[in-house]
Amino acid sequence: MNTSVLNRLIDDFKTLPLDDKEYAVELIKKQLMEVKRDSIYKRSQEAAANIKKGIIKTGTVKELHKDLDSD
Repeated sequence: MNTSVLNRLIDDFKTLPLDDKEYAVELIKKQLMEVKRDSIYKRSQEAAANIKKGIIKTGTVKELHKDLDSD
């Protein structure tokens, strides 16, 4: 989104009655939650695919540190 669109959105928001502002904020929050939920879902699908491919390493934190130090 470019700055002029965002500025216009903010200016328009300022003119709304309080009830409409509250509704808009709740709507935006819900949409943001959906975007985050979709992102988490996509990441979980990617992780599941990596597990199936066998490219995931498992172990303790100590083993992880050892593995990282050996790289």
